[in-house]
Formats: sequence, C-alpha cells, structure tokens
Amino acid sequence: MNHFDYRDGVLHAEDVSLMDIAASVATPFYCYSTATLERHYRVFSEAFADVPATICYALKANGNIAVVRTFADLGAGADVVSGGELRQAMAAGVTPTKIVFSGVGKTAEEVGLGLDEGIMQFNVESLPELEAIAAIAQARGQCASVALRVNPDVDALTHEKISTGKSHNKFGIAMDDVAATCARCAELPGIDLVGLAVHIGSQLTDLGPFEAAFERLAHMVRDLRDQGYAMRRLDLGGGLGIQYKDETPPSPAAYAAMVKRVTKDLDCELILEPGRMIVGNAGVLVSRVVYVKESAGRRFVIVDTAMNDLPRPALYGAYHDIELVAAPAVDAVIAPADVVGPICESGDTFALERPLPPVSAGDLIAFRTAGAYGAIMASSYNMRPLVPEVLVTGERFAVIRRRPDYDEMVRLETLPDWLSNAPARDKGANAPARGRGVT
Repeated sequence: MNHFDYRDGVLHAEDVSLMDIAASVATPFYCYSTATLERHYRVFSEAFADVPATICYALKANGNIAVVRTFADLGAGADVVSGGELRQAMAAGVTPTKIVFSGVGKTAEEVGLGLDEGIMQFNVESLPELEAIAAIAQARGQCASVALRVNPDVDALTHEKISTGKSHNKFGIAMDDVAATCARCAELPGIDLVGLAVHIGSQLTDLGPFEAAFERLAHMVRDLRDQGYAMRRLDLGGGLGIQYKDETPPSPAAYAAMVKRVTKDLDCELILEPGRMIVGNAGVLVSRVVYVKESAGRRFVIVDTAMNDLPRPALYGAYHDIELVAAPAVDAVIAPADVVGPICESGDTFALERPLPPVSAGDLIAFRTAGAYGAIMASSYNMRPLVPEVLVTGERFAVIRRRPDYDEMVRLETLPDWLSNAPARDKGANAPARGRGVT
C-alpha cells in the first residue's frame, strides 16, 4: 500500500498534487510520502512486537535525514555502512545504542567514530578487520561489541549484483572459519563478542533462502554456545523484497513468522535491518517530457531526468512503473515507447517499448517505487545538479534536500597553481559561473 493516487485526474502524494510540487520545485524531483513511510515501518515492527527485537533501518536504501528522522521518531535504530552514514544517523536523532555498523572495509577513522559514539555493535566481516578493531579499541581503553557476519553460502535467488550470501561474494566470514574467529575474539583485548550476523542479499521475494540461511545460523549459535560462547544477539540483516512489476514478495507478517519459528529456542535478541521494504514504494521520481521523437518506427519519450538521477535501470535493468501525472483519457490509444534521458549514453534508458498513452512535450510523468536506491545513488554526471527531494505529510510538503546551483558545483573544483595564472584559462573553473541557477 502507498499514498500516491489520482484525484480529479491528477496524481497526488497524500493530499498534495504532484503538479503543484513541480510548479514550486521544478523537475526532476523525488517525492516521499510520510504516511507510507510510517505505515510500512509500523507493519514491519509490529510483526516482531512479541519478541526481543531491534529494528535498525538500513540507511543505504535512502539516507535523507528527514526520512531517517521519521523512522527514529517511531523508535527505529540504524544500520550504517560508512562513517558518513553514521554521522547522518546521529544527525537524524537515532539513539547510538541502536546503531549497527556493517560493511567490509571500515577504516580506522570510522571504527574510532563508532567507538566514540558508543554504537550497539560492529558487524565484523573478516579476521583482519577484527584485529584492527581490537587494536583501535585497546589503544583507546575501550571495548568494542562485535558480531561476526557469517557467509552462509546460500543463493538469495536475486540479481547477481545485489546477492551477498554466496561463498564467492566479498561479504562475511566463511562458515568453516567462524569457530576459529570466535577463538581469536576470546584472545583479543578490547573485543566483546555478542553474537552472529547475516545478510544474504536484497530484493528477495521468496522466504526459502532466508530460512536456509537463518537455519544455518541457528545451528551455529547452538554449537558455539556448547563451546562456551555467549551468543546474545542474532542480526538477521534485511533484504525483504517489494513489488516493482509482477513480483509477489512475502508479507512482513509471513517473514516474521518464519524468523520466530527458526529462532524460537535460541533466547537471542534479534536485530532486523529493513531498508527497501519500508521506503521503496514510499517515493516517486517526477520528470517532465522534453521531446517526443519518432524515428525508424520507434517512439522516444525524452525526459529531463537521467540515469544519474535514477541509476537502477542502467545498473540492474530494473523496472519502474511509469505514469502520467495528469491521467490520460480512458479511451487513450496505448502504444509502445522508449523512455530515455538526455545523457550521451545508450544506457540512459528507463524503459524499452513500454506501453504508454499519447505523451507530449511538457507533460509530467512519475516513476513509481523510487523511494529506495534512487536519490541515494544519484550523481552529478554530465554536470547535472543532484535532484531535490521533497517530503509530503497530509496537505503540506517541504524540500528536504535542495537542488544545488551551478555556482556551487563549480566552486568544488579548483585550478592547481601551475594552471591558475595561465591567461587563456584563468576565466575557467575559478571564475564565477554565469549560467542561471536551478531551483
């Protein structure tokens, strides 16, 4: 369920017309619904309300500070994978003792930041990382809570670029090495081993791979306890899929029932890290048609958003529903169209031969289910400003990340001293940009 629907023939976010936002903010822009964010978080968290569980929202799906604050106000923690995300979570008001730091390449600076902030735990993915964290914690006279991320060698049955639980993936500690790594934890000062962690991938639409991985972890918890290790926590990661096209992902209730069945006799605190599941269809990307081009029997709808704004189709061949913001006539003739952006890359394509009604220059279109891995993955390729983000609640909306102007973008670059005095070039990057800024 989401809160984007047509009213009087115009697509709305809750009670706000997307046309009104476009008139105020200009296109392209991302728009998120607070009501959808809150509903999806509650549905997920309530499914685990009868067991000891901490819900740590995965910032990598959408790290906007207003989105994270929305979840923090509902009691959420955070799953972060960089020092930047840790700072973002803190700025959004997430309680440090509800923050989990994941990722295979934590730097010494990032580990130090996590220790200083007193986060819940580091999910450790290798022996070298474990030893580095121990050394940093010992030097500071601190103790780091760690969970060992296990690679269970389970096929997530998802896209190869977002699968993380097979033995050939870079993530986690091989199952055969976990016992020895636990023994090393016991030898290292500055380390408190609190449990195990797992995350096998993203956009899973079948409970089977989850259950297989969780069963392996549950068995490992029992074995490690027999060897004298406490194993107080079990971090089960995220990855629950959503519907983009014709997928039928399991409900949070079905997912929770499976988790509770597998872990019922372990007496572990659970950590869950949903991301896409609670933000994915809470957002849309609104764009304006620039041209409609007929060529060699094909219709090209050229829009003002591009692969740098919404990278998923170019990266993964991902599907997003595309709708006109002004509803077409009921008898409109539907015909195939290629929806493409302005970047000089053939990969700057959102849809091929997508059935669409008649479209004209100036029309607004919406890419649905764009709340996850959209704005967070955007870049300024082709010197295109980052797309603004808008949050709606009821009849109100606010810009929660503004579009930078070209002057700001140019000021990030400087000429080195051996070029700065060149008379033919000193009117370039260091000179004020004179192009009109963008709202």
